[in-house]
Amino acid sequence: MKRTLTAAVAAATLIAAANASAQTLRFAHVDPDDWTTSKKGAAGQVFKNLVEAETDLTVEVYPAGALGGETELIEGAQDGTISIAMVSGAYANFCPAVAVTDIPYTFPSAPVAWQVMDGEFGTALAEHCLQQTGLRTLAYGETGFRHFTNSVRPINSPEDMQGLKFRVQTIPLYLEMVSALGGEPQGIAWGEVPTALATGVVDGQENPISVIYGNNFYEFQDYLTLDRHVYGVDHLLINDEIFQSLSEEEQAAVKRAAVVAGTTGRAIQQFNSAEGITKLEAEGMEITQPTAEQMEAFRAAAQPPVQAYLTEELGDDAEWIERLSSAVEEASARF
Repeated sequence: MKRTLTAAVAAATLIAAANASAQTLRFAHVDPDDWTTSKKGAAGQVFKNLVEAETDLTVEVYPAGALGGETELIEGAQDGTISIAMVSGAYANFCPAVAVTDIPYTFPSAPVAWQVMDGEFGTALAEHCLQQTGLRTLAYGETGFRHFTNSVRPINSPEDMQGLKFRVQTIPLYLEMVSALGGEPQGIAWGEVPTALATGVVDGQENPISVIYGNNFYEFQDYLTLDRHVYGVDHLLINDEIFQSLSEEEQAAVKRAAVVAGTTGRAIQQFNSAEGITKLEAEGMEITQPTAEQMEAFRAAAQPPVQAYLTEELGDDAEWIERLSSAVEEASARF
């Protein structure tokens, strides 16, 4: 009798813990919490406020890498210790097809990118990744367009990049891209970038405007080229088992809040990018906006080698390269 009672108490405890867990969603990202400067920070706060206003769910937001880097956040979401993770490039390590969105000079503008990611292509990619990872894509945000800066000369064409050393993320696609453009890619850890720029270990780097300004790179870099070589996508992911454990009403509220959160993140990123260009110019950076003809030269140099590299790397998933290209072409016709 005692053993039966003990087992019953243990079972009741587990059920209570599971129910309590289902009432709390842990939302994690690596950006600062300040919504005025952080797209993920803004998204997290909006998501929390909307979900808690419309349901009895509680949302705990863990910003600034409090629960780990992006790889750790994705792994945590997969094992359920984190409910929701908002991540960018690292997701390609878990769902390789995601890497196609980083093909250089694919998206001509942010509105085109939004149309593509919020349309049939993004929906299909989300379903594909759900099957591979167990993570449901609730919505897309953005880390924004990436641009080159350097301390040597203005860059108007791939020829201007010849001989210049650029810090890039230690991701093969980025190494391939910079090499194809004529630069010398250097894989340097993020924490070492300011020192590398200040001491001349590298001549330049590439990042979104908000990152360039927010990290005071204008102190080491004289030239900014608005070439928009890669559009960074944010993925707002939820553990699918946790999602399925919610009621239909809660699921609907979570999906609505996620879409608003992703849209808010995009808006914050766009605002800070536009304002950041003005601020960088005020700090003395010389800003170059390539013409359409010059942009085509960048695309022609970088895109084919990267596509060839991805075709080999992705295997059967290489079909996503053409699917993305077709989606971009269709969306571009509207703008």
